[in-house]
Amino acid sequence: MKMKIKTDRVQSIEWALQEDRGSGDVTADLIPADAQSNAKILCRDDAVLCGVAWVDETFHQVDAGIKINWYYQDGDHIKENTILCDISGHSRGLLSGERVALNFLQLLSATATLTAVYVKAIAESKSQILDTRKTIPGLRTAQKYAVTCGGGVNHRIGLYDRVLIKENHIMAAGSIEQAVSQAKQLHKTLLIEVEAETMDEFAQAQAAGADIIMLDNFSLENMRIAVAENALNKGKIKLEASGGINLETIQAIAETGVDYISIGEITKNITAVDLSMRIES
Repeated sequence: MKMKIKTDRVQSIEWALQEDRGSGDVTADLIPADAQSNAKILCRDDAVLCGVAWVDETFHQVDAGIKINWYYQDGDHIKENTILCDISGHSRGLLSGERVALNFLQLLSATATLTAVYVKAIAESKSQILDTRKTIPGLRTAQKYAVTCGGGVNHRIGLYDRVLIKENHIMAAGSIEQAVSQAKQLHKTLLIEVEAETMDEFAQAQAAGADIIMLDNFSLENMRIAVAENALNKGKIKLEASGGINLETIQAIAETGVDYISIGEITKNITAVDLSMRIES
């Protein structure tokens, strides 16, 4: 996973810089080519920092001679109006890399920050916060990394690393039993998760031997029943609550005893952290 994050990071920054600079930064051309500057990145919000390596890589691709001295690292809780780092190097490079670097930092810190809010909301329970595949295209691994910086846990990274049998898969396969059986034959080393929309489907997924059952839009009462029935089976199957969950409902859901709670909001409904870069000399 670490290698994939690094590869994806380099590639996404290459794309972002090309998108931003195109044939060249015509405004930075106004600055003498040999001019040097010192700058700082300021965080204006309370936030969980994430994206240090993305900032480093952005400026490295623009000008490998740029130096960055960070005062904080990914996962740190930052107070508003805090200086995150000092940057020095060619003025043109600082100016050309500024927006792309801040775009990554504000997005990833936003994901980490919102994740941390959800994690804190259920800190007294055994439940864990999971992300989903509802991520910004091209930034899947970056956002999933940000979720971990906020204290969350990654669900599957993509379609390749876990079997997740949902309503349409069940319809196409014929039944939950047939879908799970086929999955066990084809993908012996992968976890098999089944989405259940009713207690009957929950029972079918249990009988079929799923590793995880997603309780999709279950009522609190049905979640409690599912947890109790799973306990009779010594809790061998992990239970995941999903569907329309927010900060107002999550504590009650965690109190039902489910193992996981998946939240699409932490990667798709985020507000960028307010950051700025200021050249000081």
